[in-house]
Amino acid sequence: MIRNVLIALLAGALFGAGLAISGMLDPARIRGFLDVFGHWDPTLAFVMAGAVGVMAAAWMLTARMQKPIYVEALSLPPTGRIDARLIIGSAIFGVGWGLSGLCPGPAIANLALNPRSALIFIGPMLLGMAIQRIAFQPGQISTFIGKLSAQTGKQ
Repeated sequence: MIRNVLIALLAGALFGAGLAISGMLDPARIRGFLDVFGHWDPTLAFVMAGAVGVMAAAWMLTARMQKPIYVEALSLPPTGRIDARLIIGSAIFGVGWGLSGLCPGPAIANLALNPRSALIFIGPMLLGMAIQRIAFQPGQISTFIGKLSAQTGKQ
């Protein structure tokens, strides 16, 4: 148990350090990346490319392993289909990311550097997560959109 917590803490610290070193804790850097018609900042593209490379190497290593090092089996999410819930969630995430310049990882890492600013983001983020968990259990959002589409088609 303690070993798992320490491994998670180390992984989180490494992730947070990577965000800090790359400048990804600065919301202005993210907004600069999204400002393709103004003063575009390509830093995020390089950080993403580096992350994809590291993750590709990790997946290749994982595929060759007989079993994980610290756990009995990997806990991987199932591959699912692209549905309305995923599309709407992605759109909400993207709008929030674009408006604030933060996503959950950098916001949590920012708690150490700029807690007041980070809490302004984290509070609504946690509220949104709670609302999603309560209101939109799997399948409910698709049913809601289906009913909405049916009502719109009748008019």
